[in-house]
Amino acid sequence: MSEANRVLESTTMKRVAFRVVPLLVICYIVSYLDRVNVGFAALTMNQELGFSSAVYGLGAGIFFLTYFLFEVPSNLMLHRFGARRWIARIMFTWGILSGAMGLIPQISHATGLSTETVFYTLRLLLGAAEAGFFPGVIFFLTLWFPSAYRARVVGYFMTALPFSSVIGAPLSGWLLGMGSHDGLSGWQLMFLLEAIPALILTVVVLKCLTDHPHQATWLAPEQRDWLTQRLADEERAGPQDSKPGVWKTLSHPMVLLLGLVYFSVVYMNYTLGFFLPTIIRDFGLTTLQTGLVAAIPPIVGTLSMVFWGRRSDRHGERKWHLVFALAVGASCFAAAALVSSPVLMMICFAVAAFGIYGCQPVFWTLPGTFLSGGAAAAGIATINALANLSGFMGPSVMGWIKTTTGAYSGGLLLAAGMAALATLVVASFGRERFPVRTVVTGQ
Repeated sequence: MSEANRVLESTTMKRVAFRVVPLLVICYIVSYLDRVNVGFAALTMNQELGFSSAVYGLGAGIFFLTYFLFEVPSNLMLHRFGARRWIARIMFTWGILSGAMGLIPQISHATGLSTETVFYTLRLLLGAAEAGFFPGVIFFLTLWFPSAYRARVVGYFMTALPFSSVIGAPLSGWLLGMGSHDGLSGWQLMFLLEAIPALILTVVVLKCLTDHPHQATWLAPEQRDWLTQRLADEERAGPQDSKPGVWKTLSHPMVLLLGLVYFSVVYMNYTLGFFLPTIIRDFGLTTLQTGLVAAIPPIVGTLSMVFWGRRSDRHGERKWHLVFALAVGASCFAAAALVSSPVLMMICFAVAAFGIYGCQPVFWTLPGTFLSGGAAAAGIATINALANLSGFMGPSVMGWIKTTTGAYSGGLLLAAGMAALATLVVASFGRERFPVRTVVTGQ
């Protein structure tokens, strides 16, 4: 490659990254915060509304039933109507419904429904509203970034996942500690105030996102032409399926296997997200202290996403980066279940966060090696939808185990076992499962 082409590539990718990634990171922070802040609300909401651990666990997890059902249709609509409009629609509806979570008693009183029914209903609606956001962004990034850049870019984007907890844990703890104002409890104010950014970002997304590189008037003509040509060349480089189609993709063996692997990752992730605050609170800490301590694993996770994604790109290696990170998460979850010291338990959770979060940017480079177009939209959504069924299973099972046994250790060991199985599955893949560029197209 000539020096001029290297400079063109470098300046183009920097311009795209600075334009696209920060906005998507902010959107994902708000998305994830609105999804899991119920974990902090539970510290006071459960007692105020009379929810048992089992009721809370079911309500926290039921979100993922509708999230699963609407994931693929939502991503196909994004492919049809464009990321700009569809992501804005997602953010507007989840902002409204997340805010409504703060009005559960009022809605219950107005409708005559029990608070449990209102809780379950709003979580179901929130799952349907948010479905498609994460896989939609992953698909969107494949339209803008050549394959050599994807692990690091997905890593940058997904730092929002742990970083939302770094921000949200202390913020939610502080809001809960504010007490009642104007007849609203701290947990109600938390839901209402944390929903506002999603509504503001609806307008920002409509104004700033661009669906495809060839539409990017904010790129210089030579940058726009280079990026469009580079992405087109990569797609043509792979073998073309003689009868491409979205429905064929849904049963693609690799899609299903990756869905199984990511199921365990999401299971561990939501076990931390939904139950770490209550585990830490049981150490005898205040609400504010709980929020501060709960931010430690996500800080480690933020760093690991950037470091591990960049390392995978630099070495051009995916399989063993993924295996190592999964093994770290599995072993440290098991250790956390077996130790009794709060300090040792938090060390285990912090190291586990390296594996749980670090494996994700590497994992999400894989669908783009054999999927493109409509098939990519459907395949990425299918993988994410299958995996997020664990978001329903995890909190429900964890809540049931805690209610039945009075301890969290059984639920942590179950999560560790699932991650160990995923580690073995990835380790068994041959090199042909990690092609440099094998494409299945779909319209």
